[in-house]
Amino acid sequence: MPSRTARITAIETYDIRFPTSRELDGSDAMNPDPDYSAAYVALRTSSEERLEGHGFTFTIGRGNDVQVAAIQALAPYLVGRDAAELAADPGTLYRDLIGDSQLRWLGPEKGVMHMAIGAVVNAAWDLAARSAGKPLWQLLADAEPEWLLSQIDFRYLSDDLTPDEALALLRRGKEGSAERAAELREHGYPAYTTSAGWLGYSDAKLTRLAEQAVADGFTQIKLKVGADLDDDIRRLRAARAAVGPGIRVAVDANQRWDVGDAISWVRALGEFEPYWIEEPTSPDDILGHAAIRRAVAPVKVATGEHAQNRVIVKQLLQAEAIDIVQLDAARVAGVNENLAILLLAAKHGVPVCPHAGGVGLCELVQHLAMFDYVALSGTTEDRVIEYVDHLHEHFVDPARILRGRYQAPAAPGFSAAMRPATLAEYAYPQGEFWAADLASREVPPRG
Repeated sequence: MPSRTARITAIETYDIRFPTSRELDGSDAMNPDPDYSAAYVALRTSSEERLEGHGFTFTIGRGNDVQVAAIQALAPYLVGRDAAELAADPGTLYRDLIGDSQLRWLGPEKGVMHMAIGAVVNAAWDLAARSAGKPLWQLLADAEPEWLLSQIDFRYLSDDLTPDEALALLRRGKEGSAERAAELREHGYPAYTTSAGWLGYSDAKLTRLAEQAVADGFTQIKLKVGADLDDDIRRLRAARAAVGPGIRVAVDANQRWDVGDAISWVRALGEFEPYWIEEPTSPDDILGHAAIRRAVAPVKVATGEHAQNRVIVKQLLQAEAIDIVQLDAARVAGVNENLAILLLAAKHGVPVCPHAGGVGLCELVQHLAMFDYVALSGTTEDRVIEYVDHLHEHFVDPARILRGRYQAPAAPGFSAAMRPATLAEYAYPQGEFWAADLASREVPPRG
């Protein structure tokens, strides 16, 4: 732990962008040309150990500067704060930020400011895990249930999940957790890959990458759909031929459809036995998801990547609108709110399959899913973490996959820290890559 005299001395922010749109990596029916980006923050401290905390919010390019500005606006809540107290109880920062009435007016608890809160709260958890000398998943799994309970805001949840119910779930999750932690370290956590399925890829590239995914040990792949039905039928046929009948093939519409379109489109793809349909309609449409789920069964419905807060997840579960909770590490207000989401899913018995299609999201969500397995749900049955094989080399502690399974992080922290060389090269627009690129094209930088 940092000494009691150590304080947060500065928060540094970075607008980091990668030119992924040039190879159509990440392309889907709603986002045809994403440049994977991170509004990145580093908490600096005065501790002799030079302890830091790192966090970020994921975006896809334009507007990343707005997200960075929102994070920077939170500096007064952090600079001067006692680093040891923050590491011992990240919930203090979470409560201060969520409880600020003027910040809430910008949401409440949604949008750019809520995501900014998530970035700095996640950075505080990174600091906490580094201070404890543990990877975040282990810090959470080792924690006493009562302490974890203190990190959660039950406002708006208690009609569905009470503190007493949550505490019972956490206490039950501790039973056998040491054995599951050992199992996790030895065998890892199941993953699925989206790397074959970006919408802009040719059929030949899709087929090659799908075959490679099976060879690499993945038992599930995912394809983007929703732009053109005939194209989707052709691509699903190619994918199914490439992987065979024993591999799950999920599909993701990225919110493209109205309810009726979603139902008819998914039924048209039924011959290829899609395992789930992800984000079939607006992420805010709880009743729409429920109608789709009833109509397309046995195809499962998965949503959560754009669920803007724990309340949306609560309602999706209450309405029996989804079969899979797709927790996102950087959409809501950080680890504290995601603990609430994990508990909601555990109460309803709905599997959590985290979203990780973006820069750094694989690094973050692995910790949350691994905690869920070790010390909450106690199972990996029908649970997989998304994996995309992009940009991991930019992280100090990158996600590692072996035989289709995430390997448990061992380094202290939340695996959020980017390499200093990456910050220098890909900061927009003044970083080495972007300065040279924009100059070569004589293109003025856009926000």
